[in-house]
Amino acid sequence: MAEVIDDVSITYEEDGTEIVKELDKEILTRGAWATVVFKYQEWDRRREEYSDVRFSIRRYRKVNGEYRQQSKFNISSAKQAKQLIEILNRWAGETAPAA
Repeated sequence: MAEVIDDVSITYEEDGTEIVKELDKEILTRGAWATVVFKYQEWDRRREEYSDVRFSIRRYRKVNGEYRQQSKFNISSAKQAKQLIEILNRWAGETAPAA
């Protein structure tokens, strides 16, 4: 695990093959609880090629000086990411209902 949130990665290698290839990351929040968005691809053993681009939102908690993953949400395709963006843009533009 990483001591600094900037060093957290989802890259994963197994038997000399990069199974999860991290393409990019953005840190949304820092501190004892941190949120990171990753852009990545997964190796498809059957097809022997990398998947289309995927995205993952992960929450990390600093415990005993190291960041440990607490939760994650994977976005499986660019199409799903675009749908999520549209919904969040719509919701973010709405005004709060009167009390």
